[in-house]
Amino acid sequence: MRYIVDWHIHSKYSRACSKQLELPIIDAWCQRKGINIVATGDWTHPLWFKHLQENLVETRQGIFKLRDPIAPVLPNSTSTEFMLVQEVSQIYKKGDKTRRIHNLIFSPSLETCEKVIAELNRREFNVKADGRPILGIDSESLYNVLKEIDEKIIMIPAHAWTPWYAVFGSKSGFDSLEECFGQMSQYIYAIETGLSSDPSMNWQLSSLDQVVLISNSDAHSPRNLGREANVFEFDVPPNYDEFVRVLKEKDVDRFKYTIEFYPQEGKYHFDGCANCHFSSTPQESKRLDGRCPVCKRPLTLGVHNRIEELADRKVEAIQNRKIPFKSIVPLAEILAEVFGVKSTQSKKVEEVYHQITNQIGNEFTILLDTPLEVIQTVTSNTILVSGIERMRTGQIYIEPGYDGIYGKVRIFGEEGSPKPKQSILF
Repeated sequence: MRYIVDWHIHSKYSRACSKQLELPIIDAWCQRKGINIVATGDWTHPLWFKHLQENLVETRQGIFKLRDPIAPVLPNSTSTEFMLVQEVSQIYKKGDKTRRIHNLIFSPSLETCEKVIAELNRREFNVKADGRPILGIDSESLYNVLKEIDEKIIMIPAHAWTPWYAVFGSKSGFDSLEECFGQMSQYIYAIETGLSSDPSMNWQLSSLDQVVLISNSDAHSPRNLGREANVFEFDVPPNYDEFVRVLKEKDVDRFKYTIEFYPQEGKYHFDGCANCHFSSTPQESKRLDGRCPVCKRPLTLGVHNRIEELADRKVEAIQNRKIPFKSIVPLAEILAEVFGVKSTQSKKVEEVYHQITNQIGNEFTILLDTPLEVIQTVTSNTILVSGIERMRTGQIYIEPGYDGIYGKVRIFGEEGSPKPKQSILF
């Protein structure tokens, strides 16, 4: 059976996150998206952890469901399962430099979460202020502490290339996993590539052959769940230990592929200066000596630049030995372009998004699996079918993101959909 897994989301208790991020709403959106297992996020926050304790029941080791399941959202959907995964922010000094690192912590049980929370409170870290708490402890030391609490805990670097808060970030990161995690690097089984890079970019570093590349949504709202995800195949329902084993052993028989944002759409792909609306390739940034030509301040060097700095080989030499990936454009973005509207939250996009998923199936099924002729049988809009086909074949137009500004992916180019106002009939 196929399992689509998103291991990085947040709750309503994280800063700048939707108040709709509550368990029943997360469950409903995951069913409509096609996500089988999702992270709980934010379990160090006392109010969210209490909510998890009251509303989740363990179905098998380290895998949970709602105690009172919601009704199926789609005809063939089933309740979403949850895993205890959350992001932490660490700010600390190492090597005469202030480091700002985000890591994911995977816990095998609620009891282990309680022990971790107790230890963080003992160290007087403020876990109440934010679902993604800021911890003044370096990554190696934190991982040591966590392993002493429960050897089954694992840590995975989050959005590994983001300039400001990541293990390899250009502003505050390291040049290697060993430099960051020291002796604990032997327990780093995976890194999260983040929205601004894809696996092929990471394959350029031979040092990353030791880890698996995972992709997650880092969703700050229900709509963004599953914008990146991991796809597994299991004969029997997996538990926590089985997922850890797959990552540790790089089991390609179980880990089939990742689902990716086009990395250019990520908000840190290119170098740039948001204030001056200027972006550049790594080559152009070098010519400019890393400074904005308008305001003369240092450019924020993006993921593409940072990967090129550390890369030591060409992708072509090794790509057939790696876990593959599939790049998607979210269905709501395709619909917005078809209708010629700017917002994916427009009334028309929402209406048709629900209609088409009700008729055909969840979003991932539509984007990845459903034959185009089947989609055509439930919609009179040939432009939508053409858009999904163009997405699957990579016939898209991209304006890369930079310095905190998301890039723009267009299915039909600058001119937009051939008939943007054409309605979809069912």
